[in-house]
Amino acid sequence: MAERFKVLPGFRDFYPDECAARNYVFDAWRRVARRYGFVEYEGPILEPTDLYRKKSGEEIVNQLFCFTDKGDRDVSMRPELTPTLARMAAARQRDFRKPLRWFSIGQFFRYERHQKGRGREFFQFNCDILGEDSVTADAELMALSIDLMREFGFTSDDFRIRVSDRNAWVQFATENGVAEENLNAFLQAIDKMERAPEDKTDTALQAVGISLAAVKEFIGSGAEASKDLQAVFENLSARGLEDFVEVDLGIVRGLAYYTGPVFEVFDIGKGMRAVAGGGRYDQLVELIGGVAMPACGFAMGDMVIADLIRESEAPAALLEIAINSDRDIDVFVVLADSEKSDACMQVAQSLRESGRRVQFSLADAKVGKQFQAAEQAGAKFAVVVGSEFPDLSLKTLADRSEVRTSFDGLIDLLGHA
Repeated sequence: MAERFKVLPGFRDFYPDECAARNYVFDAWRRVARRYGFVEYEGPILEPTDLYRKKSGEEIVNQLFCFTDKGDRDVSMRPELTPTLARMAAARQRDFRKPLRWFSIGQFFRYERHQKGRGREFFQFNCDILGEDSVTADAELMALSIDLMREFGFTSDDFRIRVSDRNAWVQFATENGVAEENLNAFLQAIDKMERAPEDKTDTALQAVGISLAAVKEFIGSGAEASKDLQAVFENLSARGLEDFVEVDLGIVRGLAYYTGPVFEVFDIGKGMRAVAGGGRYDQLVELIGGVAMPACGFAMGDMVIADLIRESEAPAALLEIAINSDRDIDVFVVLADSEKSDACMQVAQSLRESGRRVQFSLADAKVGKQFQAAEQAGAKFAVVVGSEFPDLSLKTLADRSEVRTSFDGLIDLLGHA
């Protein structure tokens, strides 16, 4: 018996419908990013492992697909794009007018436990503004993330942008006696606070010398804790987007490189984790590439957003329309006279060159079977090529109506159909 191979844990096969769904997400990402004046870029899938060590420390190696290549280099399949972006921006920063508005859609790999919404390979939309330190840039990215969600059919009843400020937390910790060497542990405890038992959070906070009661009081202060948060909220309110935003100081984002406003997109009521997230990281480009350049950005993965779309009525309906549209063809050419097979090819090729999606039977088949194949393919029209060619019959399959036309007039007739 032949060995039966299975897809590796955490990896995915994309059959046609899954691929159509993925492309639907990609198309929405591109449309909205370009609407905001962003341009697309891409980096390599394989990078030196030291690039990720530089950003995240030695512990990141446990999450990487890393190996020694044939040139004896320590390399890794990329787990994220921000280090590559920082490297690229620093290398050619003089060649581009600031601020940079760049986005990318690419595949990423993380060696971690796969679960709903998270795999070992995934696609991710990354959107960043580099070379601008104004909080208007942060608000611009939040507005873009809101419009992404609306593009998929979500409303203010379905999701919220939860906004916080890492600088406000650092100032709070310093004022309350948290030592600098304990700052990262403190922020990690805050980041896990919503998901961890309260007694565990209390223990973690006591270990760095601060009380849970003090933390809760600070979270309750909301936008008053940060002038940047107030400015962001005013900006989004001016755009008419205030219904999509709430200040939530409980959001700090787990990555240590954030330096200012941070945000996450959360669905309402589905019990899922964050759909997207990001923030300001003003020091990373200098750390990676030696060039001082303020920056902010966010990312959205394909797995979580696809799950949320499928579980939400209106977005799921839009997705189904897109999948059907991707599958359906425009015209099926029916050969009614076997002696006119060359004419059938001529008609099909002419229609394809006009931009239509066209099929015909690849094997000899009775006319009835060909019409059945046309309906199964989702064709809107059938063009019947018979002994009268170059005269043709154009049938609208939805209502079975039929008109006569010529080969020369077919394309014009379809343009008005």
